[in-house]
Amino acid sequence: MRYLRPLLPGSLGFIFLLSSAEFFQLTLVNGLCQLCLFLVVVCIPIWRTGRMSYVDIGWPWGLVLLGIAAYYLSEGYWARSLLVSVALIVVGLRMGLGALNLWRLGYLNKEFSRYQYQRIRWSDEGKENVALALQVDAISQGLANASFLALPIFILVTNKSLEISVFEIVGFFVWLIAFLLESVADFQKQKFLRAMKKAGRRREVCNVGLWRYCRHPNYFFEWMVWNGFVIASMPSLLLLKSEVSTVVWYLLAAGLLFTSRQMYTTLVYDTGAVPSEYFSLEKRPGYRHYQDTTNRFFPGPVRRSLGD
Repeated sequence: MRYLRPLLPGSLGFIFLLSSAEFFQLTLVNGLCQLCLFLVVVCIPIWRTGRMSYVDIGWPWGLVLLGIAAYYLSEGYWARSLLVSVALIVVGLRMGLGALNLWRLGYLNKEFSRYQYQRIRWSDEGKENVALALQVDAISQGLANASFLALPIFILVTNKSLEISVFEIVGFFVWLIAFLLESVADFQKQKFLRAMKKAGRRREVCNVGLWRYCRHPNYFFEWMVWNGFVIASMPSLLLLKSEVSTVVWYLLAAGLLFTSRQMYTTLVYDTGAVPSEYFSLEKRPGYRHYQDTTNRFFPGPVRRSLGD
């Protein structure tokens, strides 16, 4: 059971959406798309190579498929559906094209550090069947695309109202700013790494630009991208209150909160900040000082360390 536990949230979310008349068709089509994509792009390569890094290709391209399915199967106001679908597709394309470029350059021939950390975690949990654990973790990310990450998108594209509310405007504004700043953070990091490589100082800590205010601005703004979708979906959720049972409505509301919480947990603890810092502490002598003076996830002012 401990091997299959990561599948539980996504499985329950998928079953819930599939059992809902409002979202049945969207859930079924998207679920089949995610299944085919992850089987070919993620699960089979993982089985053949023993490396989980292929998830970095499958997950964002799964978002692209989700966006396409959401638009073409939308029963809501076309402009709203187009906006949210394009926003999601853009998110997926940015990461998906980047992942394909890494694959083209051969970076996927070696396991990414965050997935190396998974093996340490599995060992601590007594999971000795690494092949099974790899597949379960990969499938759990496909299930995320088919369940709680799909939820705010589905709620938005089923809204037939022709009126765009203030909350929707705020939500998409949050999405836009977060998307731009996440891209800026990635650009700043790559520029810094190239400069340090050229100078022969590979072990330096990136603390420039947005990285001066938190240690993982890219993860923070990715989280805010999804919070933008959640905020934008609130008016559509309120309209659903008269169309679904009270129990279903509260489950949908709880699901939206879970979307934000699960993305935070993933980006901080599962495959984000914590795994990244485990290896950064080993490789970069100045990283401990960086931890002492800079917030991990939420941006804030630089602190004075005890040694300063």
